[in-house]
Amino acid sequence: MEVDIRNWNGRRYYSLDCYLKQRFGTKLYKLALNGGMTCPNRDGTLSSGGCIFCSGGGSGEFTPSVRHTMEEQFEQAKALVRQKYDGSRYIAYFQAFTNTYAPVEQLRNLFFPVIRREEVAVLSIATRPDCLEEDKIELIRELCRIKPVWVELGLQTIHERTARLIRRGYDLPCFDRAVRRLKEAGAEVIVHTITGLPFETPDDMLQTAVYVGNSGADGVKLQLLHVLEGTDLATMYRRGEFEVLREEEYVSLTAEILSVLPERIVIHRLTGDGDKRLLIAPRWSGDKRHVLNAIQHELKIRNLRQGCKAVTV
Repeated sequence: MEVDIRNWNGRRYYSLDCYLKQRFGTKLYKLALNGGMTCPNRDGTLSSGGCIFCSGGGSGEFTPSVRHTMEEQFEQAKALVRQKYDGSRYIAYFQAFTNTYAPVEQLRNLFFPVIRREEVAVLSIATRPDCLEEDKIELIRELCRIKPVWVELGLQTIHERTARLIRRGYDLPCFDRAVRRLKEAGAEVIVHTITGLPFETPDDMLQTAVYVGNSGADGVKLQLLHVLEGTDLATMYRRGEFEVLREEEYVSLTAEILSVLPERIVIHRLTGDGDKRLLIAPRWSGDKRHVLNAIQHELKIRNLRQGCKAVTV
């Protein structure tokens, strides 16, 4: 779809809200679903500890229990968004753990009934680049013939030293191959990055953003590093091995990251939701609305400064 940068609803970047209204004519809300999968970083295939920042819920603290049927999960998820959304079309989002980490027939039986539901406009699948074997790419190709499919890849960083530290478990060429094959299959690719990973400099984080912008990805989720209870990252933090970002640092870095991403990239997230029951640091991130407002203010100030420079040249 061609990007209309003249219609960004007053934003200074291509927001998910704007993209959805351009493509579907309305706002869509995500229904977080649980496919009951685990991860090769947890079941002993690669590791048994998971990534050092990942909680016991596998980034799916807000998803329904796998004990519920898919029909029950849909109704629970719709009830959660009903207070802020009165529409009838949704993004079905398989969020927790690695949602292509199962035999392809199991995935077929899971995804096809969901994507064929009348109220589902988009199927979104969160997974790892190293869990996209050829038969799963072909499955995604089939799904793309029915409705739009988003595949969300947790890259986090392009820097191998950090990837080893966080126990990501795959190298950068693996990510590149996954993006290329998913695009060839017709999927839209959304890349997750984390700002504030231990020992990374602002320049490191900007390099990751530039790489993602050139990777062929369609969208990006910018995530602030959260230190959550029960993770190895929490142990490191309590030992004083690294410091988390201050709010003003994160706001400034986010504005810089947005400035180096291509205009066509859809910004699916500017920060993240850490489960407040597990959140150790940074505590300021618990007020998500305040953080988002601070980022918008920073972007406005930068835009005004650029305007002033243009006038004085």
